[in-house]
Amino acid sequence: MWEFLKELTDPQSIIREGGMILLLLVIFAENGLIVGFFLPGDSLIFLAGVITASANPLNTEIEHLALLMFMAAAAGSLFGYLFGRRVGKSLFQRPDSFLFKKKYLDMTQVYYEKHGGKTLILGRFLPIIRTFAPIVAGVIRVPFGTFMIFNLIGAALWIGSLSFLGYFIGHRFPWIESYLGYIIIGFILVTTSILIRQYWKHTQEQKKKS
Repeated sequence: MWEFLKELTDPQSIIREGGMILLLLVIFAENGLIVGFFLPGDSLIFLAGVITASANPLNTEIEHLALLMFMAAAAGSLFGYLFGRRVGKSLFQRPDSFLFKKKYLDMTQVYYEKHGGKTLILGRFLPIIRTFAPIVAGVIRVPFGTFMIFNLIGAALWIGSLSFLGYFIGHRFPWIESYLGYIIIGFILVTTSILIRQYWKHTQEQKKKS
């Protein structure tokens, strides 16, 4: 199980071992399943664009790939939204576990209080918030039509920007594929720093309220 989890956090392994199916499942899971918050969404999408421009192990065109990833991201968020509506506020009373921390929900709710429905767009580019935003939207019962508009816009911007940027760089600089490991480390550092910053802001706001 531990080896399997390590494979799921490695974008190269996901594409190499699981191909298109696992790629789409990971994107789906990270966008609405509580257990999907640790998955490498940003780097995975970027990497998929890079390798499509060169070796292309997925055997598809970038437009087709981007469309499939967009559908997986939007469907994942929809699942999270429906799950949040069904479970309701009882989710906030759920005890912490290895794969679930109540602070993730609290942090996302604070983000909602600041940005409203735009959280479903801005949150796509933020680890953890990307996973919990649609769930919280369901819990607080954001109107379905409003949710879907922000969901589709957010999915399009997130998938489109990262996949086509990766494709452009992979096409323009084909030698970059030799440095994919460093690119993934860079994504991890950037997303981790963003996450730490968001968590620090959350704790400061909690202190002000108490």
